[in-house]
Amino acid sequence: MTLQRSIEEINKKIEDGEANIYTAEEFKKLIKEQNAPSFEEVDVVTCGTCGVMSGTAAILNFIVSPPGEFIRAEKVYFNGVPAFAGPCPNEWLGEVDVILHGTTHSIDDENYGGGFLLKEIMEGKSVDVVVESVDGKTIENTITIDDINRAQIVGSRMAFKNYTAFTNPGKAPVSSIFAAIPLEGNFSGLTFSGCGDINPLQNDIPHNVINEGKRVLLNGACGYILGDGTRSNAEKPNLMISADLTKMNPYYFGGFKTSQGGEIFNTVAIPIPVLSEKIYNNLLITDEDVKLPVADIKGRHLPLCETNYHELWKDYDLRPKYDENKCSSCDDCIVERVCPTNAFSKGIDLSRCFGCGMCANFCRHDAFDMNTGDVNLEIDKREVNVPIICRQSDRLRANKLALELKKMIKNQEFKL
Repeated sequence: MTLQRSIEEINKKIEDGEANIYTAEEFKKLIKEQNAPSFEEVDVVTCGTCGVMSGTAAILNFIVSPPGEFIRAEKVYFNGVPAFAGPCPNEWLGEVDVILHGTTHSIDDENYGGGFLLKEIMEGKSVDVVVESVDGKTIENTITIDDINRAQIVGSRMAFKNYTAFTNPGKAPVSSIFAAIPLEGNFSGLTFSGCGDINPLQNDIPHNVINEGKRVLLNGACGYILGDGTRSNAEKPNLMISADLTKMNPYYFGGFKTSQGGEIFNTVAIPIPVLSEKIYNNLLITDEDVKLPVADIKGRHLPLCETNYHELWKDYDLRPKYDENKCSSCDDCIVERVCPTNAFSKGIDLSRCFGCGMCANFCRHDAFDMNTGDVNLEIDKREVNVPIICRQSDRLRANKLALELKKMIKNQEFKL
């Protein structure tokens, strides 16, 4: 007999305070301890992922001047970051609609882009706006989030199920969006993305409950899955998701510097109601089961070998410990330069720290203690030990948002 239950039954248990809800991290821990709850003992599992998600854009509407001062915007810049004016012309209204890409770089600084800018807007900081109009006028103003009438984040490719890890088998350093700084050759380091067995799409194969119209948390705000993301397919699925920027928590969102300029990271949490044995069985996957191809940093089309997420996460540290007594306050601090989220400036800001590991791997004076691990790879019939030098995903943030979602469901603040 196949075991199953309905959403209505689960919602009734939630209303009665009787639902068994786990985060994916809690559930996987019980599996690894060989103490997994049975189908009857689990109603919902909240899964999360956090990482660089390039296909992120914001749609913004705001007033830049009184009506009648210019016809319509032709070019718009926020702190030097270009945005696309339109599609609505708003003739003579003094307001502007724009689409701002998270990966667009400032005209003044390639490491400052849409991700850093949008985080500053979320934080309530002032932003300088320059509008160049079709009638040759330049309008300058300063705005904050309170001046924005509408702000919607749309992610065209989010919560990827599949990633690729990268190393450099060549001799010369290679710049890439997949490395915070040019990746040195001779297998000197490995960079990777993906939260492994807590990732929503790893726990719902194929999409049994994660589908169009489903409510999710995007950077702490309630949002919706719009459908499959761009370049999504059965083997490598991802999602298109949208939510209100003004309701997001900036902790879960931000810019991420790479050796090819600024990128953007997001955090997504999705509930999986355990409606059937099939859905339950999918949740039993662990990091050891989640394979990860390793490729040449010059391209995903150049595979080298394969590993799994257990080898990359294990019990490695999620955050560095900073010893200010070892810090020499270098005039040219390499950590300030290589930190992808600008979390270090004569001291570490853990609210901005991504746990990537760059500080611990590159500080000249060992002021940062963090075990990011290494991985043994078999390449061309020989074993190569490669240190993990940069993570482009953050399990700590992913777990926090999954826990936040669990609490919201229990408190009936988030309806399945």
